[in-house]
Amino acid sequence: MRTTGMGSAGSAGRAAAVAVGTVLAVVGCTVQGTGADGEGHSPVRIDVTGAPSKDTRGSGPSGAPPARAGSRVLWTRGDTGRDVRELQARLRQVEWLVDGPTGTYDDLTERAVSGFQGKRGLPRTGRTDSVTWQRLLGMTREPGKWELYLMGGQPAAAPDPRCLTGRVLCVSKSSRTLRWMVDGRTLSTLPVRFGSQYTPTREGVFHVYWKSRHHVSTLYDSAMPYAMFFSGGQAVHYSEDFAAHGYAGASHGCVNVRDEAAIADLYAQVRNGDKVVVHR
Repeated sequence: MRTTGMGSAGSAGRAAAVAVGTVLAVVGCTVQGTGADGEGHSPVRIDVTGAPSKDTRGSGPSGAPPARAGSRVLWTRGDTGRDVRELQARLRQVEWLVDGPTGTYDDLTERAVSGFQGKRGLPRTGRTDSVTWQRLLGMTREPGKWELYLMGGQPAAAPDPRCLTGRVLCVSKSSRTLRWMVDGRTLSTLPVRFGSQYTPTREGVFHVYWKSRHHVSTLYDSAMPYAMFFSGGQAVHYSEDFAAHGYAGASHGCVNVRDEAAIADLYAQVRNGDKVVVHR
């Protein structure tokens, strides 16, 4: 007989930060959409000369000629950093980019920029110059924090003190990351997502009490591969929806992992009785 658990399939919504809510006695989880979190950062702004006036971390010199007179190349293929994440997030808003943001100006970003430029009568260079950037700024809004990290990549928060001894799945809600730690040493770090404000992932200290490699939720009839249950029906498990849509959605309480290879490796290492710490 299959045991009731929490699935991960469902609809994707806009990127969102998981709000704290009253802890519910959840016996299952599946994916649900969430609203915008409103978190963001100060984006690059261009002065009248076309030069970035702030937040130029990660912007690499292109060495390429300007796309047109009076414009300056800001980012080009191979550049990395938070500014590139913002460019990619804004390109997603106008539906010129589907993947990411990744923080790396790759071939997909180059093609998206080229398409955006051509649609607006700008030279199709694929490089983001000041004129292209200003046009994109005028058509988009400042992305929220989790739009910038839609598919993960947010630096992990410092481990909670309760994670520093023994074998621990140390889960941070603030950075949306899971550290696998043994005796205070971090062996791996994974992006994760949680339940919505209506079905929050419980916080506190727990222990893995049951592992189920091919688990299927009887409550939602959804797959929960590599499930490691730690509190009632709440478990750490792989989520196909998280892999496809990132943080544009939420579970009904489970800790979702999007990297199947990584959680397969983690599942092989974790034992029943290992500690789980869910903290902010």
